[in-house]
Amino acid sequence: MANPVLSKGFGERAAASTASVDAGAYTREVAALDGTGAMTIAGTGRATAVLLAILVGGGVWGWTLVSSGATSMPGWILAAVLGGLAVAIVTIFKPQWARVTAPVYAAVEGVLLGAISRVYESAWNGIVVQAVMATVIVLLVMLVLYVTRTIRVTDKTRALIIGATLGIAAFYLVSLLLAVFGVQMPFVWDTGIVGIGFSVFVIAIAAFNLLLDFDLIERGVAERAPAYMEWYAAFGLLVTLIWLYLEILRLLSKLNSR
Repeated sequence: MANPVLSKGFGERAAASTASVDAGAYTREVAALDGTGAMTIAGTGRATAVLLAILVGGGVWGWTLVSSGATSMPGWILAAVLGGLAVAIVTIFKPQWARVTAPVYAAVEGVLLGAISRVYESAWNGIVVQAVMATVIVLLVMLVLYVTRTIRVTDKTRALIIGATLGIAAFYLVSLLLAVFGVQMPFVWDTGIVGIGFSVFVIAIAAFNLLLDFDLIERGVAERAPAYMEWYAAFGLLVTLIWLYLEILRLLSKLNSR
């Protein structure tokens, strides 16, 4: 699931909501409808913190579900992946449910990440800590670049990031379908220069998706979107961070296997 889908959906909703009313009228309308007021930066931050706490808690549990020294993923991984995907799809099409569905998604993905991390850690000691630290560093760097307007999210920038993300998603889908028939994409998943270069490229695109998440939050606050969008935006940010972490984990595993 690519975060541009979330951004696009938000933009359409925001445009539809503000087309015929000014910001003040819209805020009063929202308050009358759900009694929660408008989206704020602080509220989005709190929602993000809650989701991250749930993710970490689920990760600890998922870690304990995999035995030490395991070299393969547990059989229930596929069910967790499909479950997380189903909850994510519901959240995308029903953002007003995000207060409930986003925490559920965080819990499911936490268990999934915990299990995956345990398997990687069994193969390469210390790789999980490295991946977590790298993810945090990338998040902070992209936040600084966004806040200082070193990188501006323009329509052209947004289109490029979305296009690259959808291209990666399509590539992964094709790779998955080929794997079902026992066909592996050459070079890309290897530990050679091409494989490492591909991982670096994907990590870069995932990092740039963080800019879209920050832009989503800023636009939501500026356009006085409904307060439930705080959870929706936090959900979008969580999706990107999970993707970024997994790609960094994959890259580190390739580097450690050389």
